[in-house]
This record gives sequence, structure tokens and C-alpha cells, in this order.
Amino acid sequence: MAADARQLDALFETILSRKAGDPASSYTAKLVAGGTPLCARKLGEEAVETVVAALTGDTKGLISESADLLFHWLVLLAERGIEPAAVYAELERREGRSGIDEKASRGAGQ
Repeated sequence: MAADARQLDALFETILSRKAGDPASSYTAKLVAGGTPLCARKLGEEAVETVVAALTGDTKGLISESADLLFHWLVLLAERGIEPAAVYAELERREGRSGIDEKASRGAGQ
């Protein structure tokens, strides 16, 4: 199978199947048991590691950290009860729109 966004959906389904598992034997269950604060903190850590890899020119690291970032993003969505399709729909809504215009339409502070 070619690598594409379907893998995110498959990974999300795996995350859903593990989130109620035993936190002692499942990293996903451990994250979800920690609630939004733990899931969000881990996502932030992975985001920083992704940025560091990019800024240091570490291509392999950037790829690896990006995979970690996507995993932790999906865990946070699962913990909050949000389907990735909601994010995909938001991206579709923004398609063809200037990023500058999109940001301006959200108002101050967003």
C-alpha cells in the first residue's frame, strides 16, 4: 500500500481500540488515562522535537518526529472524542482560501 492519509485513519482506529486498555501494558491507554493534560503535553513535546529536527537539518529525525507528532495528535483527538474527519472537513472548508484571509476571518486572539 502506498503511504497516504488512510494510514492516519487506520492508526486512529487502533488508538480507539487501545484507549480503554490497561495503562500498565498499553502506552495509548496510559496517555488517555492521563486525560487531556497528559495527551496535550505529549503532543507539545513531540511538536518541539519535530521543530528541533527541522532546524538542525536532521531529515531522518524530522520524519521520525513527525510520525510521533501525528500519533500523539490522534491520541489527543481520541481522548477528546473528536474524529479526524472533523479536522479533514475543516481543512476542506479552508481549501482554496488564502492563509492570511483565513487567519483574519477568525478575529483577534485566534
